[in-house]
Amino acid sequence: MNSDKSIIGMVHVAALPGTPKNSKTIQEIIEAATNDARKLEQGGVDAIMIENMHDRPYLNREVGPEIVAAMTAIATKLRQEVSLPLGIQILAGANKQALAVAHAAGFDFIRAEGFVFGHLADEGMMNSDAAELLRYRKQIGADNIKLWTDIKKKHSSHSISSDVSIGEMAKAAEFFLTDGIIVTGNATGEEASLDDLEAVREVTNLPLMIGSGIDEENIAGFWPFADGFIVGSSFKIAGNWENEVETERVKSFIERVKHLRTDN
Repeated sequence: MNSDKSIIGMVHVAALPGTPKNSKTIQEIIEAATNDARKLEQGGVDAIMIENMHDRPYLNREVGPEIVAAMTAIATKLRQEVSLPLGIQILAGANKQALAVAHAAGFDFIRAEGFVFGHLADEGMMNSDAAELLRYRKQIGADNIKLWTDIKKKHSSHSISSDVSIGEMAKAAEFFLTDGIIVTGNATGEEASLDDLEAVREVTNLPLMIGSGIDEENIAGFWPFADGFIVGSSFKIAGNWENEVETERVKSFIERVKHLRTDN
């Protein structure tokens, strides 16, 4: 990826077979995902991440073999079609499955939720899995795949860890050998807190990504605080994550980024 503050574009794959909103064949899903990925690459992003966000409501940690198989088919096709670094997240918290898909398809990183400190998510209680996940990565020979981990992640209650600051969580994630840290707002499309970003940056030199709420208008304000920006909604038609990627929105965003890189 670009070493100077990378832009990671999201591909939200269509609802997969067996999930409540599924209406497409696996081939149609692959074609739509590939189309979005090509638009992101043509628009100038530095990396792409795929996610099964249309599979709502999400299972807690354990997704079925049909989800793993479908995501592997999609990932393998994208690896053939796109030359950029690629990552994957499988909701909700299916980190081992994401790692297995990434390893099979030749992806570069995964986004892992629930890595340290348990939290109450939409899907229910989610316990931390750092120890199990890192052992699994070693067992399958996937040490080359980076783990980017959310802390105090969106769509979750953190009351049970309210006495643990986000800085302390970042230190714990680093101690438990994460490769990068992701900070988000409270929900998809919502901005992260600058105070949270500053608190994390004070305690770790690990790569720090902002994982929600970034758009062409606000990225300048967040530019000094992060090493990478995961962008989903802002690249979609009408700024809605459920829609397909719009190339012109991507290009316009990247033009803004080019100016920021030049100015800084």
